[in-house]
Amino acid sequence: MYPFLRLFWQLFITRNAPRLPLTGTHVSHHFCMPWDIDLWRELNNGRTLTIYDLGRIPLAGRVGLIGALRRNRWGLAIAGASVRYRRRIRMFEKIEMRSRAVFWDSRFLYIEQSMWKANGECANHIIYRAAVTGREGIVAPGDVMATMDHQDDVPEAPEWVAAWIEADAMRPWPPMQGIQE
Repeated sequence: MYPFLRLFWQLFITRNAPRLPLTGTHVSHHFCMPWDIDLWRELNNGRTLTIYDLGRIPLAGRVGLIGALRRNRWGLAIAGASVRYRRRIRMFEKIEMRSRAVFWDSRFLYIEQSMWKANGECANHIIYRAAVTGREGIVAPGDVMATMDHQDDVPEAPEWVAAWIEADAMRPWPPMQGIQE
């Protein structure tokens, strides 16, 4: 089940948080609950992606994106992701999540998130490609930024993000064509 109560809690506790610049970092704290674990008593990899919503959505609010989405009746769709898992997160372990936008191009916003253990180790890290969508399809990030009254220059894509964009563009779509059963 989607963690609506946890999401509403995060939105509640950040409702008066100061606004962030577009590339500002939102920091939040979470616990790995019993319903988040897998058979190995650690945070389930799929649940990790859901818990990342608990940082990404408040980030969107703090940079002004949620307001722009509501005003224009736009949506926000995840169009791709690449994740690295490096350390286990056990039941009841507290984590710190860091979320920030790192880059945008003519179609997508790129959002980086990470989860950190109490001992300072990074447990996992993800880069998302997100699209703002409207009735006509994808809304150009430049138009979104204008609606949000942001005049910031587009940051340069970090080398690893640019490499991921390039590698992902080479993937065939639709996938698995020509595979014989």
